Amino acid sequence: GQFNGSILVAEKGKVILSNGYGLANMEWNIGNTPATKFRIGSLTKQFTSMLIMQLVQENKIKLDAKMTDYLPEYRKDTGDKITIHHLLTHTSGIPSYTSLPSFFSDVSRIYYSVDDFTKEYCSGDLQFEPGSTFRYNNSGYFLLGNVIEKVTGKSYEQVLQERIFKPLGMANSGYDTSKPIIKNRASGYEQTLDGYTNAAFLDMSLPFAAGSLYSTVEDLLLWDRALYTEQLLNNKNKAKMFTPFLKNYAYGWGTSEITINEDKDKIGSVGHSGGINGFHALITRLTKDQHVIIQLNNTGGTSLGEMRNQITKILYGESFAAPKKSIAKALYKTIKNNGISSIGNTYQHLKQSAKEDYNFAERELNSLGYNLLQGKQIKESVAVMKLNVEAYPKSANAHDSLGEVYLANDQKQQSLASYEMSLSLDPDNKNAKEVIEQLKSEL
Repeated sequence: GQFNGSILVAEKGKVILSNGYGLANMEWNIGNTPATKFRIGSLTKQFTSMLIMQLVQENKIKLDAKMTDYLPEYRKDTGDKITIHHLLTHTSGIPSYTSLPSFFSDVSRIYYSVDDFTKEYCSGDLQFEPGSTFRYNNSGYFLLGNVIEKVTGKSYEQVLQERIFKPLGMANSGYDTSKPIIKNRASGYEQTLDGYTNAAFLDMSLPFAAGSLYSTVEDLLLWDRALYTEQLLNNKNKAKMFTPFLKNYAYGWGTSEITINEDKDKIGSVGHSGGINGFHALITRLTKDQHVIIQLNNTGGTSLGEMRNQITKILYGESFAAPKKSIAKALYKTIKNNGISSIGNTYQHLKQSAKEDYNFAERELNSLGYNLLQGKQIKESVAVMKLNVEAYPKSANAHDSLGEVYLANDQKQQSLASYEMSLSLDPDNKNAKEVIEQLKSEL
């Protein structure tokens, strides 16, 4: 009951599992199938990087060229320092527009042309010297889409269809917008502690080359198989595309290792996750034995990574763990039925008596605390965040979150202490530094 979407697992192109679970449309009780079309969010980035590398192969783009060579209207003081390589590897230093405090509340429903959005939201002052630091960045991939359009003289959507989707027979993939009727398109939902809600509207001109595509598990298998060939890109340029730079991130792909047993044996993987209003996606390619695991979900954030890890263990004949129930949901029921005072005892009781049944990860209490805060249950939120700090005293994030809810409850002295503890555990916590400075000026 923890996954709502479609999944495909294959080995060397042979499908082991391909199935839909739960509902594509909850209001009409329509089930998910392998043919259901899901928004794939940041999985879009691997298609954008492929288009860039195709243009590199054709000598129409150079990886070490300045961004302003292709976008001459971009501000020169920063654009002259940023290369295409920097954009591909999230090392440009440009602020990511999705990190702007008011983006989702004030901007996300509005249509923008590519050039207008570039100027308004992808041209901020550099946060660090290009190439020196990895910071995941949707602005960089938006700009890459703009570069593709300028170099080809065609829309990003048209270039995708001509260069990738049509050659591979990916007839069920495309650029997702709300206007056209798209057969078998899933609706997006968000999970709450009380059930599901319809996901907030997002104008799809804004994710653009960073996150605007839809696809199916079956189409993404075609994509996976093509990456073992030279149909789209020669081996030399594919090697560049899959070579990690900072933080194990290559060009639109992340590289990592998955532990498969108690002996700490590991399997190398290349993949990417994607999250966009109401959807969560993950593609994992285990290239050593040509396994692929494709997970497309339409109920917002789900623990796809943990599910993928257990599927990987099954593929390699190792013992695996069953999914665990959410401790956050169990505690929320306790709060509703018995009040906040009972939460500590319930948490400790379940941790002792049902440890194997529930997920006690730090993020569980953190998400519960924020859900309560969002619902204006501030005192309850403080109690949950305090419980999380007790469970994870060495977590900078847990202390940071406690500081935030203390501040929401106008407990400034306690908030300052929590933020200072967070900063001591994570000296790079920029948010903590800013809030501490503000609080000290007020106290």
